Amino acid sequence: MNKLRGMEVFVAVVESGSFSEAAKRLDISSVMVGKTVAQMETQLQARLLQRNTRRQTLTEAGKAWYEECLHVLDALHSAENRIESLRRFPAGSLRISAATTLGSTLVAPLCSEFQQQFPDVHIELDLSDRFVDVVAEGFDFVFRIGELPADTPLVAQRLGDYRMVIAGAPAYLARYGAPQSTDALKTHRCLRYSNWNSLNGWRSGDSLLWPENATFSCNDGQALRRAALAGAGLILQPRFLLADDIAAGRLVPLLEDALPEPRPIHLLWRQDVHYVAKHRSFVEWISLRAPHEIARYEKK
Repeated sequence: MNKLRGMEVFVAVVESGSFSEAAKRLDISSVMVGKTVAQMETQLQARLLQRNTRRQTLTEAGKAWYEECLHVLDALHSAENRIESLRRFPAGSLRISAATTLGSTLVAPLCSEFQQQFPDVHIELDLSDRFVDVVAEGFDFVFRIGELPADTPLVAQRLGDYRMVIAGAPAYLARYGAPQSTDALKTHRCLRYSNWNSLNGWRSGDSLLWPENATFSCNDGQALRRAALAGAGLILQPRFLLADDIAAGRLVPLLEDALPEPRPIHLLWRQDVHYVAKHRSFVEWISLRAPHEIARYEKK
């Protein structure tokens, strides 16, 4: 067994809480995770984990081994970064996280352009609306929407604003009419992003802007966009997603004076990575290109 790889697997098991979650994180099978941990316990002649059908806990030896694994892997990461920083051109892997709609409409094209400029950089883009832990999950960068906590340990670069738009297809408006106020939305057929709730839903003042009793719900913005284009109902989604359809007349913007306040978009990264060539180049690229692209969408 490769001891460094074994350490990576063990750390993933501890931090993710289960063999199955560690397997997803490492893109290997749960069987391989279990085999690696068992081999490590055999080599160390110590039980590292207490496991039952409901949970797993670290033994005293497991706690000590986990701390040593972190030290070794951190030292290896630092050594790799030092060598990589000596390279003249960016190379290596970048693991990036972004919210699904923001990622597919803005981040993915920018990453593709970046990779054309620096073809030796391999990009892994993970799109998800869950909150990711940049450090624990091994991400180099994360694009985040909304205000940041004052005590964030990450470096942040503000890129622009995340603006929403309410719109409907001409066919829908011809049949049901256009709402003249946010209260009127309650009488319309509305398409709802199912990941919104009372805590993260978009608001107008103190009340939720979008009706919870929507006639069509989905956890994918593109699917909601297609439903809106088909005349299924009114949509509230980021301007990034709907700008081209609005410019082409396929969707009509509505209630523009009642839209929720824009939320900031930030690029975040750990404080220890900016000096490496691939990280430095990515920050410079995104800081230059993202505001331009955001402004372009807002003009449509």
